[in-house]
Amino acid sequence: MNVSLKNNDAVSGIVKLEIVKADYEERVDKSLRSLRQKVNMPGFRKGMVPLGMVKKMYGKSVLVDEINKLVSENLFKYIRENDLHILGEPMPNETEQKPLDFDKGEDFEFCFDIALAPVINIELSKDDKVPFYEVKIDDEMLNNQIQAYRSNFGSYEKVEEVEEKDLLKGTVAELENGSPKEGGIVVEDAVLMPMYIKNEEEKAKFIGAKLNSVVVFNPNKAYEGAEAEIASFLKIDKEKVAETTGDFSFEIKEISRHKDAEMNQELFDKVFGENEVSSEEEFKNKIKEALAEQFAPQSDFKFLTDIRDRLVEKAGELHFAEDLLKRWLLAANEKNTKEKIDEDFPKILQDLKYQLVKDDLVKKNNLKVEDADVESFAKRVAKAQFAQYGMLSVPEDVLDNYAKDMLKNKQTLQNVVDRAIEEKLAAWLKEQVELEVKEVSADEFSKLFE
Repeated sequence: MNVSLKNNDAVSGIVKLEIVKADYEERVDKSLRSLRQKVNMPGFRKGMVPLGMVKKMYGKSVLVDEINKLVSENLFKYIRENDLHILGEPMPNETEQKPLDFDKGEDFEFCFDIALAPVINIELSKDDKVPFYEVKIDDEMLNNQIQAYRSNFGSYEKVEEVEEKDLLKGTVAELENGSPKEGGIVVEDAVLMPMYIKNEEEKAKFIGAKLNSVVVFNPNKAYEGAEAEIASFLKIDKEKVAETTGDFSFEIKEISRHKDAEMNQELFDKVFGENEVSSEEEFKNKIKEALAEQFAPQSDFKFLTDIRDRLVEKAGELHFAEDLLKRWLLAANEKNTKEKIDEDFPKILQDLKYQLVKDDLVKKNNLKVEDADVESFAKRVAKAQFAQYGMLSVPEDVLDNYAKDMLKNKQTLQNVVDRAIEEKLAAWLKEQVELEVKEVSADEFSKLFE
């Protein structure tokens, strides 16, 4: 088989595959013999149909199938071995492709159009100044985080009188003329927090109520408009909420009040692990480090966003085989239309330029991502997810298992690989340019993404 490339220009070409009978004859014969073992035909035992009959019945379809396989294998082998950086997929040529006659022909010629990526050359230096935003871990953020930990690791204590944020447990009963309604709704294990009652008058009925006392209130007024909440509270269908407009009694059998954890060694151990922190000052510093670590990937992401236009600009004017790319986009997704592609194409090209610039920098600077890098990044993602719930002392084996489970999903794995590559690219870029470090608050940083 002869495979060759004819360049139309710097960004497109035609790959031609010339196939002769010797290239496919053995494969076709093998497939026909294999098919013979499976063919069922009246008058013959299975596997004993004459090969000539099998060939007469299935020869053409087998020939077409084997040649298509041969073309696909050798086309992509040629692209791979010649390190052709193609965009999209090869497309059947519409001008040089000769008609194919599988009934009479023995030699075949296939032509494919390919779009080639333009050559990119980028030079960076310390003359290139790029902003880099660091989030300031101020006292307000620190104190809010400390309060969150104190709340998360707090406890409940039993009390005798209701305050707004208390948790009440008791029995709810539907009333009629001030007395329990016969056959009415009764919930033995009802739970209620006054702070979530929307109607202030109804809420006030609970504030100051004593343990074992009975409060008469109207759930429909208390949670006005919240059908789902009322249905859940009274354990009824949502459709029945509109019919349930009367008063209910709530017999308070238990009052629990949340108490924040004390700032002591017990709290330090729960947040960071046993004896990892031994003083309030160390505790605060450790929290600052954890918060800074959480913001670091976002700072890198913003940095890459800011340097994107600079990199594309330095790449200069890039040319593409636009008509061929549009053909591929139209064929690749049946939902695409020519009009939609024409409309979106400027944005597609802009994104493509930046992707090619990134790929070029990663390749030329040998910014490889190994399995260890992917696993390490996945563990940090896992650690950050646990940290969102105040869990900063997750054991290493738990992080390992969580990360491994994440990477079993192909889409998640690809996402982690892409992010790990971007992390390495960001680290390399920060060494090449002059960073204009700007310290901002968390709110200011968030507004940069609006």
